[in-house]
Amino acid sequence: MHPSNTASFDALGVPEALVAVLRDRGITEPFPIQAATLPDSLAGRDILGRGKTGSGKTIAFALPIVARLTSTASSAPRRPGRPRALVLVPTRELANQVAETIAPLATAVGLRVTTVFGGVSQVKQVTALRGGIDVLVACPGRLEDLVGQRHCDLDAVEVTVLDEADHMADIGFLPAVKRLLDRTPKGTQRLLFSATLDNGVDVIAKRYLDRPVTHSVDPVEGPVAVMEHHVFAVGTADKPAVVRELASGEGRSLLFTRTKHAAKKLAKQLTAAGVPAVELHGNLSQGARERNLEAFSNGGVRVLVATDIAARGIHVDDVELVVHVDPPAEHKAYLHRSGRTARAGAGGTVVTLMLPDQHADVRTLARLAGITPTTATVTPGHERIVALTGPPAAYVAPAPIAAPAPQASRGPRPPRGGAPASGGNRTAFNGSSRNRGRRG
Repeated sequence: MHPSNTASFDALGVPEALVAVLRDRGITEPFPIQAATLPDSLAGRDILGRGKTGSGKTIAFALPIVARLTSTASSAPRRPGRPRALVLVPTRELANQVAETIAPLATAVGLRVTTVFGGVSQVKQVTALRGGIDVLVACPGRLEDLVGQRHCDLDAVEVTVLDEADHMADIGFLPAVKRLLDRTPKGTQRLLFSATLDNGVDVIAKRYLDRPVTHSVDPVEGPVAVMEHHVFAVGTADKPAVVRELASGEGRSLLFTRTKHAAKKLAKQLTAAGVPAVELHGNLSQGARERNLEAFSNGGVRVLVATDIAARGIHVDDVELVVHVDPPAEHKAYLHRSGRTARAGAGGTVVTLMLPDQHADVRTLARLAGITPTTATVTPGHERIVALTGPPAAYVAPAPIAAPAPQASRGPRPPRGGAPASGGNRTAFNGSSRNRGRRG
C-alpha cells in the first residue's frame, strides 16, 4: 500500500510536535487509512476503521491518542493505576510493537507508555502502573487479572482503541474485551480497527461505538496487490531440501508451520545446514520470543520460522519472502500470514508448498483467499526457486555444541528400591518409589 498524496499530516490537523517526530522517523506522507481517519479521530469522533494488514493502522490511532491527552480537552492529571488511554491488542508481540510506535510520540510531549500482557511476571507491570501511566497497551487476559487485583482501574480512560479486533474474536477474547470496555467511562472516544467485522466484532461496534464514522480503505480480506503468489507442488522426500533452498537467499524470509514442534525442529535443521534461523511459537518464554524477534528484525538472522502466532503479531519491514511450509487451515490465516510481506508499499513473494495429498485443499484455499497463484512442480535446484530467492547467502557454520562437563563421582548406586545416597534429590513426593525422578 502506498502513501496518500492527497494531504500532509499538517493539513490533516496533526499537532506540529507530533509531525516533527514523524518527520524525524522518515514518515512524511500519510497512508490511506491515516488520511481517511485522522480528521475524524482528531476531532474526537468514534471510528470504525477497516483495512488490511500493513495498512498503517497503528499510527492512525497513535496520533489521536497522544493529541487528545495533550489537548485542552484533557485536563486530568496522571494518577497511579489509572491510565488515561487504553489500547487492547490480541498478542504480546503486537503489544510491544504498538508501544514502540506510540512511545516516540508520547515521549516528545511528556507522556508515559507501558505494556501489560501475560507470560511474564506482573511485578514490573504493577510497578509501572503505580508510577502513573498515560497510555496503556494491553492484552485483555492479563489486564483483567490486574484489574481484579485492584492494581489498575479504567475509570480515567479518555480514549480506547481495539486493534486487530477480528483476531481477538478468533481467539476468544471478546467476552473479556466487553468486560473491560464496560469499565471505561461512557461517552469517551473509542476507535475500533479490524480487517473484518464477523465473529462478533460487529456486535462490539454497535454496542460500544457512538455514531462511529466508518472508513474502509481496502476491499475486505482482499490480497495485497503487490504480492506474487506461488504454489510449488513437491514430493514428500524433496520437501526438506526445497524448504532449505527457499530459506537460503540473501533476503529476509518468514516460514510458517502448523505446529510448535515443527517450527522448533525446522529452525534447528536450517541452522545446522548453515542457514541461521530462529523460531517463534507459544512454547517459548517471553524473553526468548523477544530475543528471537529482535534478531530477525535487526538482521541478526534472516530467517524466522513461526506458527500462526506471528501471522498478526509481528510487523517487520522488508520481509521479501513468506513460505507456507504447511498450508494454513483456512483462508483468513493465509491472508494474515502472507500479509507479513509486501508491507508499507514494498513488494513481496508468497510461496505455498503443496504435497501430493494437499492439491484439493490448496485449490480451495486459493479460491477463498481470492488469489490466482502461479503453480509449478518443483524439485531441489529448480529454476523457479532460484528465480525467487536469487543467489544463496554465504554458508554460516553452526555454533559448536559445548561438551558436557564431567560429573563428579556419586559413589555406588543404591540397590533398586533402596534409600538414595546421602544428599541425593531422589526423594519421592509422597514417599512412594513410583514417583522418583518426576520433578522435572
